[in-house]
Amino acid sequence: MKTLKKIVAYLLLIIGFFVIYLALATAVSYIPVNKDQSQYKDQNLSVYIVTNGVHTDIVVPYFNEVYDWRSYLDPSLTPGKRTSAQWVGFGWGDKGFYLQTPEWKDLKASVAFKAAFWLSESAMHVTYHDQMIADQDCIEIKLNKEQYKQLCAFILNRFDQDNDKLQLIATDQNYGQNDVFYEAKGRYNLFYTCNTWANNALKSAGLKASFFTLWDTGIFYQYKQ
Repeated sequence: MKTLKKIVAYLLLIIGFFVIYLALATAVSYIPVNKDQSQYKDQNLSVYIVTNGVHTDIVVPYFNEVYDWRSYLDPSLTPGKRTSAQWVGFGWGDKGFYLQTPEWKDLKASVAFKAAFWLSESAMHVTYHDQMIADQDCIEIKLNKEQYKQLCAFILNRFDQDNDKLQLIATDQNYGQNDVFYEAKGRYNLFYTCNTWANNALKSAGLKASFFTLWDTGIFYQYKQ
């Protein structure tokens, strides 16, 4: 009986920890950083943040006079073999979740457990777009050349590279005709999610962001004020 009581007590302690952690993480996601952008001049370049309701992508020009992603990425590697793109979106996340969970109903407990506790590798989901249209789930952000370079450098640094080449993941689990997956650095976990990564990308360029967030809502809140 004592052993059972101890097990129950430990379980309650663990559950309590996660409840408090998630509550605190949600609260601090509404605390802004870099809210004042007046120090930055010539913010005439556009990037976008996009959400599917859970996950945040950062979308940037495929190439412009400041940064050229054509040196690293080729849209013809997509299932649709596309020959052009004006924009490219980046979403870092858990590799197992990306490749084994096409829809939420397909989520397996083993995949979720591995993702939560550092037991899976990560991947970069790259999606090509012809155009971007701003709405409540797709917000345009203005930044200057230096901020843009910092943002792109942060994104590129998260890719796993071999001899300066990005490592394409061979899979038929693409989300559509215009996306691919690449090997990425780091491990998804309870304390660093896909949205944490996107939020840190914005921070790296001095853009408005959350103090800390696990959720896409924390990021989008900063741009809807």
